Amino acid sequence: MEKMEHTILEEQAGERIDKVLSTLNKEWSRTQAQAWIKEGHVLVNEEQIKTNYKCSFNDRIVITIPEPEELDVVPENMDLEIYYEDQDVLVVNKPKGMVVHPAPGHLTGTLVNGLMAHCKDLSGINGVMRPGIVHRIDKDTSGLLMVAKNDLAHESLVNQLVEKTVTRKYRAIVHGVIPHDYGTIEAPIARDQKDRQSMAVTDNGKHAVTHFHVLDRFTNFTFVECQLETGRTHQIRVHMKYIGYPLAGDPKYGPRKTLDIGGQALHAGILGFVHPRSGEYMEFEAPLPPDFQQLVDQMKNNR
Repeated sequence: MEKMEHTILEEQAGERIDKVLSTLNKEWSRTQAQAWIKEGHVLVNEEQIKTNYKCSFNDRIVITIPEPEELDVVPENMDLEIYYEDQDVLVVNKPKGMVVHPAPGHLTGTLVNGLMAHCKDLSGINGVMRPGIVHRIDKDTSGLLMVAKNDLAHESLVNQLVEKTVTRKYRAIVHGVIPHDYGTIEAPIARDQKDRQSMAVTDNGKHAVTHFHVLDRFTNFTFVECQLETGRTHQIRVHMKYIGYPLAGDPKYGPRKTLDIGGQALHAGILGFVHPRSGEYMEFEAPLPPDFQQLVDQMKNNR
């Protein structure tokens, strides 16, 4: 393992340790620095510190740079639908039924397996099982995902998610006929205490905001566009259930009698972000998958 030492300068006093580390090497991001601090690879005056430690003049920092972990993910050739790709970022349209990254029970056939075969240069911030993955969509949700090809791009995209400047619009079919054209759901989300595999609106949950507007109304169903302001696990599915309009086909949050369509009718159709290197705003749109479009057409014909 390589070691690096640095003594805090007068102008660095008062700065957070992760910020200081990110200035010592242009290849290091603050997220990478935070991971090293949590893993005990960074000592200040021979002691371990927390990621929010504020440096003092003449602090002696020792960074033990760990050897890069070999990726344990098996590359698999897949016919991925790549919407955009350059040296920093990649935008892919994930099909319904595909898991985003390997996990116990899903070690192969995931989007990450396909990405590993498509390009070797993916950011390592999220560790060996989730290279390049900045945000996720559920297995049975289709649509657009942004992928980081290096750590600096990863940090930029994550910061945009934190700052709520990424455009994420989803199309969904929900049970019931929503009477008003527009709405905002602001309700905190956390693990369901009764079912740890599910999420729920709870008082002690994380802040979550979903905006929606009605695109069309059918007999007993509504076609909506939802825009995420935050990105909590299962957010749209939980929020729409919370206001009484659960997603059609949703086996976890939908009613017992729902449409047999192999999962929730939810598609991440529009994705926009600022390019990490050029600073240019980019936006992409993926049309509804054929089976989703067919469902919308059937509902139009049947009303």
